[in-house]
Amino acid sequence: MKLNIKDINGKSVGDVSVSEDVFGIEPNLPVVRQAILSELNNMRQGTHSAKNRAMVNGGGKKPWKQKGRGVARAGTIRSPLWKGGGTVFGPEPHSYNHKLSKKLSRLARKSVLSSKVSDGDLLVIDNLKLEDHKTSRFFTILKNLNLADKKLTVLIGDNGNRNLDLSSRNLRNVNLVNSKNASTYDLIDCEVLIIDRDSVHMLSDSLKD
Repeated sequence: MKLNIKDINGKSVGDVSVSEDVFGIEPNLPVVRQAILSELNNMRQGTHSAKNRAMVNGGGKKPWKQKGRGVARAGTIRSPLWKGGGTVFGPEPHSYNHKLSKKLSRLARKSVLSSKVSDGDLLVIDNLKLEDHKTSRFFTILKNLNLADKKLTVLIGDNGNRNLDLSSRNLRNVNLVNSKNASTYDLIDCEVLIIDRDSVHMLSDSLKD
């Protein structure tokens, strides 16, 4: 299959042949969901913690005698019922790490790419290298492509342009990612996915079974 290529002015400059096994499969939505949940879980630090009644400072002495005062019995001032007492069933530090097989991970990314192609939300740019690191220059390119107000993920090759990185850094709607390191969440968390011409084959080769 072929994808249309545009230049930075928004004009069509040709086509690029891509593997149908990567950009033209039937999207597997359950696998995509599983991959995204795995990535989001792996982002969690899991450092949440609360002190139970054994960890709270104080409470070693019985506050008053058991009988004769006409009030409820109490054995410690750090009871969960008391202000300043311990927390019952509070969160404890633990790992949220969730592993996903390489086969499922590749299938999820291929599903997202195929979905983007079928929906017309994948754009191949001929050359994304910039001569200077001005945000206004990169914003002008997005205007020419009618993408200035859309959430974008831009995939670049290993020889990424430093000026492109600096130019897009101040734009909140642009996420610049190396095509080899792009996760399923990076690919799906955008309205339009932009790939430069060199990254198309690199991405295709990395996702082949």
